[in-house]
Amino acid sequence: MPRLPTPLTLADTDTGRARRTAGRKRPGAASGAPRRRGPSRETTTAWAFVSPSVLVILGLSVVPVVWSLLLSFQADDLVTPSRWVGLDNYRALVQDPHFSQAVRNTLLYTVLYVPLSIVLGLALALALNQRIRLVGLYRTLIFVPFVVSATAQGVLFSFILDPEFGAANSVLHKLGISAQGFLTDPGQALLALVVISLWSGTGFCVVVTLAALQDVPVSLMEAARLDGAGRWHLLRHVTLPALAPVLSFLTVWQTINALQVFDLVYVTTKGGPLGSTTVIVYFIWEQAFKNFTAGYGAAAAYALALVLLVLGALPRVVRAVRNRARANHHLEGAAR
Repeated sequence: MPRLPTPLTLADTDTGRARRTAGRKRPGAASGAPRRRGPSRETTTAWAFVSPSVLVILGLSVVPVVWSLLLSFQADDLVTPSRWVGLDNYRALVQDPHFSQAVRNTLLYTVLYVPLSIVLGLALALALNQRIRLVGLYRTLIFVPFVVSATAQGVLFSFILDPEFGAANSVLHKLGISAQGFLTDPGQALLALVVISLWSGTGFCVVVTLAALQDVPVSLMEAARLDGAGRWHLLRHVTLPALAPVLSFLTVWQTINALQVFDLVYVTTKGGPLGSTTVIVYFIWEQAFKNFTAGYGAAAAYALALVLLVLGALPRVVRAVRNRARANHHLEGAAR
């Protein structure tokens, strides 16, 4: 009886294929040196498209930042050759009463604007999160002032708050209240700027908070209601903890915007009256382009940049410390 051939298996097929592959000579394998490949056509094309943007970023951000840093150590009037003065500009900032006044005005503006904008934004977002008629129209009307530029806001409110012909004093006169100075009164000008900023900046807080409210799990709300929680308990124990990351973001964002306010001040008060609305950024502009002490203005700008850097890094540091504390707590619990 003739002998039948042995059937092939998958393992035999793979072994034979591996032997044939190993027997082939790969290019460059004999010399032991890896092949050196140049940049591909796709990489070259990508850099050709990206390079204009890279040049713009370098020219409009990186180079001015480095140049202004060097300028802060010099006495420069933007006309005559500069002179190296080291840290003298920074020492002068510490002793300058006008800079101290600008810092106080900026801090007061920030302390008033940031909490009020977040609280008003949260209250309006809670109201607009309900099922009411024309809710889309109300949301749009609240967000529209945020889109309006600060220059347009300043021009608009300069007419409204005019001490002689403004609409605000006309309304106060009909209510039997004496006319107010508003932007021309040193005791009221900064508060008036805070109100104008609230009119425009609260819309951003409303939109961000409203988006976060719609992501709060409905199951948590229903479970809390079944347990007998009222509106205040729902807000305190369910809604606010869910909104904590968003509120932290809004606090940092609004603080940075408040510390950098400039165009509204420039259009409305020009830092007056009597320096009551001179903020840090307006002080920097005034020193650099009005008094022609560019080096001194650059030093003030870097003092502000340092504060903004600390504010931007603070949430990350707090988050890292919390995560480390939680990890240590879990390790201690596991060790017990």
